[in-house]
Amino acid sequence: MKSRAGGVLALVLSLSVAIAGQQPAADLGSQIERIVTTTLEKQHTPAMTVAVALDGRMIFSKGFGTADLENGVPATSETLIRTGSIAKSITAAAAMTLVEAGKLDLDAPIAKYCSAFPKQQGTITTRQLLTHTSGIRHYKDRAEVDSTKHYQSMSDGFAIFAADAPLFEAGTKYSYSTYGYTVVGCVIEGASGQKYWDYVREHVLLPAGMTHTFVDDLYTIVPHRARGYQFKQGKVENAGLMDSSYKIPGGGLVSTAEDFVRFGSALMDGKILRSETLRLLWSPSGVPTLDGGKASNYALGFGVLTVGGQQFVTHSGGQQGTSTDFAFLPSKHLAVAVFANDEDAHPESILNSILDLYHMPHTQE
Repeated sequence: MKSRAGGVLALVLSLSVAIAGQQPAADLGSQIERIVTTTLEKQHTPAMTVAVALDGRMIFSKGFGTADLENGVPATSETLIRTGSIAKSITAAAAMTLVEAGKLDLDAPIAKYCSAFPKQQGTITTRQLLTHTSGIRHYKDRAEVDSTKHYQSMSDGFAIFAADAPLFEAGTKYSYSTYGYTVVGCVIEGASGQKYWDYVREHVLLPAGMTHTFVDDLYTIVPHRARGYQFKQGKVENAGLMDSSYKIPGGGLVSTAEDFVRFGSALMDGKILRSETLRLLWSPSGVPTLDGGKASNYALGFGVLTVGGQQFVTHSGGQQGTSTDFAFLPSKHLAVAVFANDEDAHPESILNSILDLYHMPHTQE
């Protein structure tokens, strides 16, 4: 798993003062296409989907390359690729709709909503889970990352980590944890009285118009789902096996770049959350990181920075057969997302190049 949002980012500011409107949309689209096709060849990435929305309007959405090499299936804008960790942003938005509805108190002990979580872990709140300050650990070893065990419920997945001592007292440090988001899924179920995915679909996906986002269930027939790949020792290979049923809220979805820019646009348009809730969602905790003590730039399900005087909202994801990245710039009402069906791809290079085309500030790892 890789997450640009979970690290400390170096800032690289665009010095251009021009505006995107000075170039025809068709010209910008052709430039994006050249950037993506060149990068696909350079990185040996089978497929990518790329989307850009400006002022709530989809201005670019296209699939490139091959979604399934063995069967020669071309990628389209509807090709579904594993989200990796950017699923956390959807989960956080869903949790905040419950806060708005008065059904979830971010600072109440999670035992109030998730009885399946062991009490020996100590008192943890939903806010701490969402900001990665709960003390719940991340993956311990490669065997956990490559888990192929299928879990019937998210709480069944607690067996992987719940018996382990917390890394620190809840609320005192930041340490990235996908397992913490599995617990958030349980909290959402307890607070809403619905299954996690039913609630997310009703309160996030439908308001945003996200018609191509699903649980990455290995046993369900999901149209347009891409195969996943890796690039090892100079050649493209099938990605390793993994069943994400233990981590659906934090990294177990499939989606498209287009759906994720719809998500960003819907948030910025107030279609999912009120403006005051959105400000809370995108406010970094500032809690010192476990390794180094620097202030965390992770908010609630999103990494948030001030870049060039503007709020920059981002997250990335990576797991078997996928690499993903998105950025939302609320002051410019711009949303960009790049998905690749290759765990060794670098979608952030394309995302940053697109931001350059639109003369937007961006981050650089």
